[in-house]
Amino acid sequence: MELKHQLGLLCVILLLPALSIATNNDYCPLNSYKNSRASYYGTRDGYGTPSGACGFGEYGRMVNDGKVAAVSSGLWKGGSGCGACYQVKCKVPTLCKVNGVTVVATDYGEGDRTDFILSPRAFESLGVSLNASKELKKYGTLDIAYKRVPCNGKIVIKIHESSSNPGYFAMVLLSHGGLYDVTSVEFWEDSRKQWSPLRRAYGAVFDYANPPRGPLFLRFQVTGCYGAYWQKLNKPIPANWQPKMIFNF
Repeated sequence: MELKHQLGLLCVILLLPALSIATNNDYCPLNSYKNSRASYYGTRDGYGTPSGACGFGEYGRMVNDGKVAAVSSGLWKGGSGCGACYQVKCKVPTLCKVNGVTVVATDYGEGDRTDFILSPRAFESLGVSLNASKELKKYGTLDIAYKRVPCNGKIVIKIHESSSNPGYFAMVLLSHGGLYDVTSVEFWEDSRKQWSPLRRAYGAVFDYANPPRGPLFLRFQVTGCYGAYWQKLNKPIPANWQPKMIFNF
């Protein structure tokens, strides 16, 4: 084989791992819509639920004005799909809005061949009017088209209620912009001169027993349309962190 062909083949082989990380559900600017189905769950006030599997708590109930969803395993991705945003459109021309509704994935759940189980506020937002929304609810489950879209660009971290400085650190990644999935979180241990991985406890909750003293410097491994890379936070979590504190980056 000629050298130029060998080099070309080598480049393809090196690119394959990065390219294979991205899936059809990742955000890409030219993504097309995918077909699926959506139903809804009930809450007393129409907002989301604070007990969602992402571990968002009250944030998961109110984020995006309560327009949230439990997503199927293919979108859930073991918890790395928490916080992703999707544009969801139903397919009853006389009843459904052209642009549908944008929802945030805050929970895991699967129904009758559905990828989305929407909060009441999200499901009702599919309709062109209040009466149309009432009619759509009678369907129970709707044929939809959806695609991933960007969310709010901020990174927001909450120190989990179970944390105890300095003996146990747990954090909830409330928001990460929605452009990618966070597959791993690490912090820098200066005494060992290395990055150490936190454990994904569940959903978007990561923890570590006996964390380093002092400020915590974090980095995320993120995957999306263009592969995988590490993203460092622009500032550390301060040494005096306490449960329930919220930090914006």
